[in-house]
Amino acid sequence: MVLTSKNQEEQAPKIQQNPKNSGKWWAILGISIGVFIFALDVYIVNLALPIMVDSLHTDFTSIQWVVLSYLLAIAIFVMSAAKLGDMCSKKYLYMIGMILFSISSLLCGLAPSIGFLIVCRVLQGIGAAFLSGLGTAMIVEVFPPEERGLGLGIRAGVFGLGIMLGPSAGGLLIGLGGWPLIFLINVPIGIIGTLIIAYLVPATTVNSSKNSFDVLGTIILTITLTAFTLGITLFQREGFNSFSAMILLILAGISLAAFLVVEAHSSEPMLDLRIFKSLEFSLGLGLRFLGNFVMAGVIFILPFFLNLVQHYSTEQAGLLLALPPILIVMTAPVAGLLSDRFGPRIISLIGLVLMAIGCFFFSTFDTNFTLVSYIIAIIPYGLGVGMFQSPNNSAIMGAAPKDRLGIASGLLSLSRILGQTAGVPLVGALFSFVTITTAHLAVNIDVTNAPVEALVFGSQMTFRFVAGLLLMATVMTLSLWWLQETKLPILKLRKAPEN
Repeated sequence: MVLTSKNQEEQAPKIQQNPKNSGKWWAILGISIGVFIFALDVYIVNLALPIMVDSLHTDFTSIQWVVLSYLLAIAIFVMSAAKLGDMCSKKYLYMIGMILFSISSLLCGLAPSIGFLIVCRVLQGIGAAFLSGLGTAMIVEVFPPEERGLGLGIRAGVFGLGIMLGPSAGGLLIGLGGWPLIFLINVPIGIIGTLIIAYLVPATTVNSSKNSFDVLGTIILTITLTAFTLGITLFQREGFNSFSAMILLILAGISLAAFLVVEAHSSEPMLDLRIFKSLEFSLGLGLRFLGNFVMAGVIFILPFFLNLVQHYSTEQAGLLLALPPILIVMTAPVAGLLSDRFGPRIISLIGLVLMAIGCFFFSTFDTNFTLVSYIIAIIPYGLGVGMFQSPNNSAIMGAAPKDRLGIASGLLSLSRILGQTAGVPLVGALFSFVTITTAHLAVNIDVTNAPVEALVFGSQMTFRFVAGLLLMATVMTLSLWWLQETKLPILKLRKAPEN
């Protein structure tokens, strides 16, 4: 049964704000600092990996875990952090995450060996899980519903800024002080963010009825996410013939089924499955997954086209790939304002359509590629991503019960991480299959050895497939909304009460 608006109001955390609600701007500043440093660390490490191999006396296989361990820890712990956010003060949990992130960053910078560095990256990922899983919920709590899109738009813009600056900031810091500096830079930033959160962000009171933690559900979910993430990663590394990857994905499916059974019969579940009775919430999460699936795939395929077909240098390709994040940073806050004015549905769908248009233009790239054609394609794509993200987030959080904002925020972060994790290997596999089949090469031949004509056709078909996915999602979303509004019996999902 879905909670009624009256029950939600009684159970919702009460925000201690002054009449002018000035605390929301300090809150968005403190939260944005946490969002920025965890987003920055997604890509800032990549440029340093070759240097780390020599400095830490390790090999290529081991050094990949410096990146993988961080993302894996976020995926595993974000739901636990979100559940704790519905049991305890989100403000103090966010501070704990910021402190843990800062301390582990310091330890990463001082790491004497690859094993020590990987362990510290796991700790850093746990801290990032608190920052990722709770920040959105805190924004929803401190911003009134009519300004929710603005707050979430600012957060989306800051996240895009962190992603954008990651590679360039990493290169600059490595040049100034070597690879340890890419971790040590987080320490002063984290201290400033912690102080702002501690002294200037409004506190929340907690619903005392939620005082137990679902240990069994947490363990099963950890197994599920670990098996899924490692399985997808092995598919990316070893191909779709990987027996180990298949076993891990089967294990993930079995443990997911067990998790759903346990949660359905638990008195205090980590994930109350009734939250998915809201069409707006469930559909929003599905679109969130798809959006990040597409974005991860696009950012993975474009460099291959620019390098293998156009023979652009790494620096030139890097500059071209910096354009989408710039557009996202500029568009996301505006999209948030528009969603507050016109509603998140229409704005997020416009974003999906613009992303599809951009991907369709990508599919026209060939050997006659020019900078003008790239700009024509990248503008609708970048604007679409910026217009989709914050309104979609606003729709998800607006549809969640107020006493489940932590879990809703965690699910939102988890859908992003899983979309990115699945997008790279699956879109990459499609690109590889089409390219190798077109060139009539053996399946064990590396796709980078394919002729230019096959690479062009492979990238074109991949981008057309992605554009088709986005358009199908748009049509399906419109159809489901129409069914909901007409209240046809075929649609049993309920619309959640407004916050």
